[in-house]
Parts: sequence; structure tokens; C-alpha cells
Amino acid sequence: MKFVGAGIAALALPNIRAFGGEKEKPNILFIFSDDQCFETLRSLGNDEIQTPNLDRLVRGSVTFTHAYNQGAWHGAVCVASRTMLNTGRFLWHAKNAEPTLNDEAAKGRFWSQYMKQAGYDTYFSGKWHIKIDPKKIFDNVTNVRPGMPNQTKQGYNRPIEGKKDVWSPYDTKYGGFWKGGKHWSEVLGDDAEQFLRQAAKSNNPFFMYLAFNAPHDPRQSPKEYVDKYPLDKVKVPVNYQDEYEYKDAIGCGKNLRDEKLGPFPRTEYAVKVHRREYYAIITHMDAQVGRILEALEKTGKAENTYIFFTSDHGLAVGHHGLFGKQNMFDHSVRVPLMVKGPNVPKNKKIDSPVYLQDIMATSLDLAGVEMPAQVQFKSLLPLIEGKSKQSYDAIYGGYVKLQRMITMDGYKMIYYPKIDKTLLYDLRNDPMEMKNIADDPANAGIIKKLKKRFKQLQKETGDTLSISN
Repeated sequence: MKFVGAGIAALALPNIRAFGGEKEKPNILFIFSDDQCFETLRSLGNDEIQTPNLDRLVRGSVTFTHAYNQGAWHGAVCVASRTMLNTGRFLWHAKNAEPTLNDEAAKGRFWSQYMKQAGYDTYFSGKWHIKIDPKKIFDNVTNVRPGMPNQTKQGYNRPIEGKKDVWSPYDTKYGGFWKGGKHWSEVLGDDAEQFLRQAAKSNNPFFMYLAFNAPHDPRQSPKEYVDKYPLDKVKVPVNYQDEYEYKDAIGCGKNLRDEKLGPFPRTEYAVKVHRREYYAIITHMDAQVGRILEALEKTGKAENTYIFFTSDHGLAVGHHGLFGKQNMFDHSVRVPLMVKGPNVPKNKKIDSPVYLQDIMATSLDLAGVEMPAQVQFKSLLPLIEGKSKQSYDAIYGGYVKLQRMITMDGYKMIYYPKIDKTLLYDLRNDPMEMKNIADDPANAGIIKKLKKRFKQLQKETGDTLSISN
């Protein structure tokens, strides 16, 4: 395969956006996972997991190591993430636009529509979870999936150590990813291969949006993938807790669906089982990513194709006593993000913070589309080309009215409005966010600075929640 190359490209890069004349517009292949934490690639530091195809992609790409999702306006964090991605709007502006998405489509304001206007054939398969029919805004659509495969009652409050676990990730009787007779990740691989064969016959560039439901629960995969992860080899996170102290105040208690997957209080045994299943479904998805990349090579168009891989948000799976993604810790707001394509450095890491939704603006940049006025996210190309060292000086985070966050200058401040609680983490020295230093009087100046910048970010994102001074 041609995408296995490694090495560092020169710092002086050609202008990636230089096309026109004899050079064709580049193809855009966007691969999207669901609930995938930034730490779930072997090539990015996790020696427990097996991700050979994503690792090859990393070696051939620029990887943004600090890519974030801004948050959500309800428990289905994926809805907000995907609405932001496809409209280009920051969090609360995207929420305000949600009731009028059909009007937005009528005005041609979706990501795929901008690509269509630029001469692209557009393709979609997989998880959508946005309040508009994708058939209205893509040329070719198949197997549109809901927010998640069906979960059964046996999949919750499990496993209990010492008791038989009736649920199994590879027992097809529980439906979910197995509904329809073939695992949904494999179906997406099939759809991608068909799309790419079709695209190979066209003279137009393609924009392909391929969205896995994996590794969202129910975390199902064939037995051979689960068997790759013996339970005694799976570790609990170093920031594991039996219970998160503020879970109820932040909306992450026993009433939140994601949190009900595991028993309360948490146990190391339960966390190990869930992480085993999480790793297995990611490795199974990784195999389908390999199929997609192979199919791209066969089209003969790989040399003029930009590949983007990311996820809609992360997932706790045992970090901090949490199981879901409805929190402001890095395991839930940070995602993997890789970019591969012509003139893009290989095996390069960029630590400057970005948002995953910057992918939309980047693809418009590559397609030669003048940036629409409502697109607030920024192209990654200046960072990739070495023309800029920073897109954002601070990263915003928000979850309903119960959590707010800012990451800036190596610190993260989290605020819980319901109980007027401020947390502060020194991310350089405490990347796992284990020591809250907000109550140290020596850090009062840092908190004051972060709060001042956060209030500016609230205006930018359309956040009207009042926070204490």
C-alpha cells in the first residue's frame, strides 16, 4: 500500500491550495468515527490497542494532537458536534440554527452543498444524526444510520463481578450493529468501496463523507476482535475513580443513559470489560478503514486526494468514574485528527489546539471555495503549511447549562454553575487531570485571566449562560 510511508517533510512547504489551470481540484475523503477518544491509537501512545491501519494513516499524515469538540446542548453530544461540522457554526449558534436547517439547505449552506457548488460529486453513508435528510444535500446516499444502534436492557448496568454477564458483544441476537445481518462497520466499508468505484468513473472531483457508528455502544464486534484483548491485559485508567464526586451536579449521574452502561459505584472489573469491548470495536473499525484506503488506491485518484480522519467527540469509559462523553475532561472532548494528502508532511505532529470542525473549513479551502460568512471554524492549512503556529489562543467547552470549560496557556478551567464550583488543572504537569489546583491562592491570578478570556469566548460562541466572577 502506498500510504505506509513515514518520515518528516521539509518545513518549507509548497502552497497546498495552489491548483487551477492544468491541476485538478483535489478529492476529499472524510472518515468519521463516533465516540472515539484521542488516546485510542497505538501510534499515538496507547500500547494496549491494535490500530494498524489508522497507525499507517498517522505515519503518512499530519496529526493534530489537540483537536477538540466544543460541547453540546443535550446529552446526544454527537448531534451538536455534527451540526457544527456541517454548518460551520460555533456551538450555540449551531443550536440556534438547528430549527431552520431545511431553510439552510434551501440556501445551499451545508458543507456538502458548498462542495457541490464547487464542482464536486458528493457521497454519504453511515451515521448522520442531524435534523435534516442527507438526501436533500448529497448526490449519492445509502444506508443512513441513526444516532446509535439499538441497545438492549441487558447491555446496561454491567458487568457485575461474580455474576454471569448475559450480554455479549458478539452475540447477534442482541441486534444493534448486527441488525440487518452484517455488522454496520462492514456495511460502511462495502458502501465506501462501491462509492469509490463509482467515483473512479467520473471526471469530477469527489467529496465523500463516510461516518461509522463505531465505537459507540453497543460496543459489538466479532469474537476474534474481542479475543485480541484478554481481560488480564487490559488496564484501568490511572485517573480511575469509583465515583465522580460532582456527577449529579453536572448531569452525569444515574439518570444519564451513557452512565447507566456500567454499575454504580464503578468497579475496576467493569471498567476493564467495557474498555476491552471498546478497544475491540475500534480494532474492527480499523480493519474497515484499511479497506477504504485500499479501495482509494485502486481508483488511481489517491495521489490527488486529501484524507481526513476524526471523531465527533471522545468517551470516558472509566476515566474519572465516568462512562460517557458529557463532561469537559480531555478524554471526552479531545479526538484524533489526521490529514493526509498532496504536499502534506508525513508523520508530523502539531500540538497547537484546533477544533475537529475545522475540517469543514479546510476542505472548502482546498476546493477553492470562498469562506462563507457564517463559517466560524478555521482552515487547518496555515498550520499544515507552516504559515501559522496558532489558530486559537483558547479552546471553549460547554455542556447544556451544567458545565463550562476553557483551555488556555497550558491550563484548563472547568466550571460547574449549579454548585458554583471551579476546577483548575495544570495540563503540562497533570495531563490526566487528577489534581485540582483551583483552591490554591497562588492560582487566583490564573483563574481570573481564564475567566476573563472565557467570557469573551462566550460571546463568540453565542453562550448566554451567566457565570460568577
